[in-house]
Amino acid sequence: MTTTTETDGLVEALRSQARSYHDQHPFHVRMNAGRLSRRQIQGWVANRYYYQENIPRKDAAILANCPDLEVRRRWIRRIIDHDGTASGEGGIEAWLRLGEAVGLTREEVADGRHLVPGVRFAVDAYVTFARTKPWVEAVASSLTELFAPDLMAERLAAFERHYTWIDPGGLAYFRARLQQAPRDSEHALEVVTRHCRSADDQARAVAALSFKCDVLWSVMDAIDRAYAD
Repeated sequence: MTTTTETDGLVEALRSQARSYHDQHPFHVRMNAGRLSRRQIQGWVANRYYYQENIPRKDAAILANCPDLEVRRRWIRRIIDHDGTASGEGGIEAWLRLGEAVGLTREEVADGRHLVPGVRFAVDAYVTFARTKPWVEAVASSLTELFAPDLMAERLAAFERHYTWIDPGGLAYFRARLQQAPRDSEHALEVVTRHCRSADDQARAVAALSFKCDVLWSVMDAIDRAYAD
């Protein structure tokens, strides 16, 4: 039986991965400081779209592997958040609107013409992880959402302050995640702490989250190199 102390230790170890979160990446630091060019912002939006459109596929993989009915009933909301239930809804649509707001067409964002190979490789590795690893480890990998609300708030403020040429209506994705990310991370943390009872299980959960941080960092590395000044 897992004790409160052991659970607290797991949560602390998971939260400590914030030190490797991509908000610390030099490209991201420059973005929040208002030091990116229009071309660099557009490159980031166009490449990040590949991650956004693969989030529902990652979550569908977790659902496919998860035997727990109650977890599936709650987890499916993530897919709905990104796909919507009708045309014009959802996070993917919101990201396409962000693309338009920074001066790209929907077509060039959606067709991947600006996609950097390193971004594709990193995101595909994440989807493969979710498909092939035990479902609880895949859930643990999603816990970068523990760090996301602060990131979204800072990003939103930075865009509004420094990149006034961006249509404010295009920032709706970030505003929505301010509420969605805390809800999602609370559920994922509940699942991980309930199912990861042994030291080995807990170590694998932390390793899964570390892997996800590496994925996001690799995405930023690839964009940074492709859109260097």
